[in-house]
Formats: sequence, C-alpha cells, structure tokens
Amino acid sequence: MFWIITSIVVSFLAVGVAVYFYRWVEQLPSDNANATSIGKLIRDGAFTFLKREYRTLLIFCAAVSLVILFIYPNPIWTGKGLARNAVMLVSYLSGSALSGIAGFVGISIATLANVKSALAAEKGLAPAYMAGFRGGAVMGMAVVASSLFGAAVLYLVTRDAGALMAFSFGASSLALFAKAGGGIFTKTADIAADLAGKVELSIPEDDPRNPAVIADNVGDNVGDVAGMGADLFDSNVASFSAAIVIAIALNAVDLIFCFGSLGLLASIAGVLLARIGADGDPGKALNRGTYLTCAIFAIVTFLASLICGYSLRLWGAAVLGVVAGIVIGLTSEFFTGDDKRPVKMVARACESGPAFTILSGFSYGLLSSLPSMAGIGLSALFAWRICEPLGGNYPMLGISVAAIGMLSVVGMIISNDAYGPIVDNARGIAEMCDLGDDVLEITDKLDSAGNTSKAITKGFAIGAAGLTVIALLGAFIETVAGYGVTITLDLMNPMVLFGILTGASVPAVFSAMLILGVNRNAQTMVREIHRQFDTIPGLREGKPGVRPQYDLCIDIAARGAIRELVPAGLMAIGLTLLTGIVGNVQAVGGFLAGNIVSGLMLALLMSNAGGLWDNAKKYIEAGNCGGKGSKAHKAAVIGDTVGDPFKDTAGPSINTQITVVSLVSSLAAGLFIMISILA
Repeated sequence: MFWIITSIVVSFLAVGVAVYFYRWVEQLPSDNANATSIGKLIRDGAFTFLKREYRTLLIFCAAVSLVILFIYPNPIWTGKGLARNAVMLVSYLSGSALSGIAGFVGISIATLANVKSALAAEKGLAPAYMAGFRGGAVMGMAVVASSLFGAAVLYLVTRDAGALMAFSFGASSLALFAKAGGGIFTKTADIAADLAGKVELSIPEDDPRNPAVIADNVGDNVGDVAGMGADLFDSNVASFSAAIVIAIALNAVDLIFCFGSLGLLASIAGVLLARIGADGDPGKALNRGTYLTCAIFAIVTFLASLICGYSLRLWGAAVLGVVAGIVIGLTSEFFTGDDKRPVKMVARACESGPAFTILSGFSYGLLSSLPSMAGIGLSALFAWRICEPLGGNYPMLGISVAAIGMLSVVGMIISNDAYGPIVDNARGIAEMCDLGDDVLEITDKLDSAGNTSKAITKGFAIGAAGLTVIALLGAFIETVAGYGVTITLDLMNPMVLFGILTGASVPAVFSAMLILGVNRNAQTMVREIHRQFDTIPGLREGKPGVRPQYDLCIDIAARGAIRELVPAGLMAIGLTLLTGIVGNVQAVGGFLAGNIVSGLMLALLMSNAGGLWDNAKKYIEAGNCGGKGSKAHKAAVIGDTVGDPFKDTAGPSINTQITVVSLVSSLAAGLFIMISILA
C-alpha cells in the first residue's frame, strides 16, 4: 500500500516539474514576427491533424467499448452480470484517454518550444539546447506521470489484474493507431518535400518556397512527439500490467510500484540536472543525462530493496534491464552517429550512386539487429536465472522486473526523444526566417544530436517492448492457466508451429501496409508540389510576397494518414483473433512467440538503417564527400527518403503492434478456449 500511494505522490511531483518546464519555455522571448507566424502554421496544422485522428479513433474506441461491455470478461449470455465488464470498460477508456492526453500535451509544448529554440540559438548553443530539452522534458514527465498514476489508482481501487490489462489495451490500441497515423503523415510530407525540393529543384531542405515544408514540420510533431509519446506510454503501462499479473500470486505487487515510482524520481532528478556548456556537445549531454538517471535508479532501488526486505535477486533483474537498455542505446548510437564508422562508410558509398547507398545502409541495419536482439535475450535469460532460486513463478517475475528496470528511466528517454523533433523544427524555422548562418550552424548541431537521440530512443523503445512482451507472453500463459489449461511451446506441435509461422508474418505485412500507405500519399503530394510550382507565378523564383499553399499539402498528408492508419492495425488484431479461433491457445502462444522474434528484428533493422541514412545525408551536407548539391548528396537524399518510413513509420510502430496483439491474446483467452475450430 505504501508504494502505491508513493507512486501517486511522485506522479503529482512529476506533473509539477512538467508545469514548471512548460512555463519556463513559454516565458522565453519570441520577438520575431516571421518566426511566430511560421510557428503558428505548424501548431495549427498539428492540432488540426490531431483532432481529425482522435475523431477517427473515437469511433474505434466506441466499437471496442461495446465488445468489452457485452463480452469481457464475462459474456452477458452467461448470466454473470455486467458489473465486472463495466469495470473493464472504464479501465479501457481510462487507458485510451490518458494516452490521448499525453499526445495532446506533447504537441502543445513541442509546437511552442520549436520557435523558442530557434530564436534562442541567436544567443548561442546552450540556450537553444535548454529550450529544446526542457520542452521535451514536459512530454517525458507528463507521459510517465500519467501512466504511473493511472496504474496505481486503478489497482488501488479494483485490486484486479484484469482491469490493468484492459487499461493497458486502451493505451496500446490508441498508441498503435497514433504512431501509425503520425508516422504516415510525417513521412508523406518529408519524402515529398525532399524528392520534389532537394532532388528535383536543388533547393534547401526547409526552403519556404517548398509547399510541403510546413507539412514536414507538422509531421515531426504528430509522428515523433505525439506518436512516440503514446508508444512509450503504452510500453510503460504494459510492463506494469504484465508484472502485476505475475506478482499478484507472489504477493510482490508493492515491489513493482516501488521500482516504478523510484524510476520516475530518478528521471525527475535527471531532467533537473541536465545542463550543457556554451561550447558543449548536445549528443554527449543527452547521453550523460540518460546514464546519470540509470545510475540514480540503480542506487535508490538497491537501498529500497535493503530497507523493505525485497530480494536483491529481483533488484539484480531490474539492473539487468537497465544494462540491456544501455547496450541497445550504444548499439543504435554506433550505427547511426554521424561521427561513427558506419555513417561515414555509407556516406562514401553515396559517391558511387543511390544503389550502393541502399545496399550499404540496409546491410548495416541488418548487422545492428544482433547486439540489440542478443541484449534483450541475454537480459531475459539472466533475469530468469538470477530469480530461479526463489522458486515458483519468480523467474518470470524476474523478466517482468527487468522490463520495468529498462523502462525505469523512460521519463528521460521520452525527454530526449521529444527534443529531436523540437530542434528539427527549430532548424527549419531558422532557415525559413533567414536567421543567419551562425544560427543555422547551431541548429544543425542540435538537429544532428537529435537524430542520433531519436535513433537511440527508438531502439530503446523497441528493446523495452521486447522485454515487456516476453513478460506479456508469461502473463498470457498465466491467464490461460487460470482456465485450467497449460501451454507448452513445443515446436513439434503442429498447432504451435502454425501459430509461430502466422505470427512471424504479421510484422512484415503490417510494415508493408504502412510503407505502401506512405508511398501512395507521398506521390499524391509530389504531384501537388509540381502543380503549385507550375501554376503559382513567381513561386519558383522566390519573388517577395509569393507564398505556396501550405494548407493543401497538410490536408493531403492528414487525409492520407487517416485513411491508411486503421487497416494495418485491424489486420494485426484480426489475425490474432483468427489464429486463436481457428487453432487454440497453443497456436496463440506460438503466434506471440513468432510475432515477438520477427517484429523485434524488423523493428531494429528499420529503425537503425533509417537513422543511419539520415545522418549519412547530414554528414555529407556538413561538407564531406562533395557536400551539398553533389552526386553523393543526391544519392544520400534518396537513401534518407527510403529510410524515412523505415525509421519513423513502420519500425517504431512494430513494437506497439507486438504489444497490442499480446494484450488482445490475454483479453481473449477465454474466447479461444471456448471456441477452437481445429482443436
């Protein structure tokens, strides 16, 4: 009880820090009318899309709510009443609502901090960095506070693990569509702007003549802020839910909330201590904050374990999760950092043409999956082994605690991630407002660190989802055991093999649907850009007073994203249900195993390859391998264009897809046992 109440108190403290940072950013000067005007265009476009997206998701949530009310956990025709179903419905809607609020808060601060960071760059690197980072920290604190608060209050009121699973499903389903929709929007605009502007017309990246440039900046916010915030909100809630399902039988729920609340405290300390010198390195500052937060978490949870009498084996499992997160972060940094060998090798390959750009970047993306996959696997294995002497179901609890350990610093991780699109927007605003070469140099430096930071946080999110869904697989087995059925994942069992092969195919089909959606929408936008350059007099020449019709490109991206976001998510959920109904719970167990392995590998490949191509382009634009406008630069832009839907649409959406199907499996376990056509 003590740690549940503490979790609620710490959540309020984090909200206080978020409010402080919001006001701090808000009070920064913004006396440039042009920058304010452009910032308003970006802000209005972001909120317009968010409102459209949420209206669509409201229909989905209403449909799911009816299913839950009449079927889960007790079908009304069984005569067991609607009381518990109503609790599940409220839990589901709470998860959906808090996830949506987190996205709204993120958009609100990001579209404010982008202008502040751009104008602060006129005073130097440190002020611009602090504006971007503290803007991101608002999102970090809000997301973790709302997820911890929601889980704590829900458990305090219901004492029902099923309610937490419904809460998590609400967060996950909204995150799945928010991440997919935001990713399709942002990459539609990014690809169209790059191909029509930088490749065809050889104009700068954020040239105000380009009709897609505002849509591109809007996309950074709806994809990398609202979408990623919902994604990590989902991972955090799912890790709590899976751990509590397992911990209830072991009377270890207090430990889960202990580690969760102390992790948020560590993140609060990390963001408050984050600083950078006048000539500092933004990338190193971001990493230093993450490592400091990890160290604080390890120390305070060790002390809490000693004081509260928790087994140090469980503390060791949590630390293993933290270490795995660092390994994944270092791997992503090595393969995507613009000062590292892989990026330089891909930049040199660009001199030989786009084919070699694609081949080399894709190959390094494949290589990057091994250390991260091994890190996830080894942390799960060692967490199991460390907790095995405790007996019972403690080994599976150890894996759950490792996931919580990895996500313990998620407040800092989200702060770093949201920093990326904020400074990316700041760089665009600086160019559109012609703030000068010195400002562009500073914002380029911030943006480069943001790209690496985004690659690290995407890898971290994927790794956290990996450990979380392993724990969710354990929760599924535990749920099925409650019905008197035992699952053994024997590869020689044809039902299990059927499930594995079906589950392994879902991430590939899911990714294809999202990338094809980006492809279709980007082609439509390219045609619109051509139309405007051909029909608006003086636009191509950049005559004073001539502005493109930015709103038409924003509308194309928004309509396309809304149209494409639902089918991919419904496909993943539908195949999960179909596998369980056609097969049985053994088939679903195999489905989850195949989905986890295939999904993690594809997500890591696409996230790291996309980040690598992006920074190879920026490495060339810094004056290397021929610099801007060279043959190598045009090849790098094509590589970056291919990598855009990899790293910002399909890759980071897969980990949410894995979480969603894992939760659907647990929620529908009773249905699978009742209806199994081939069982």
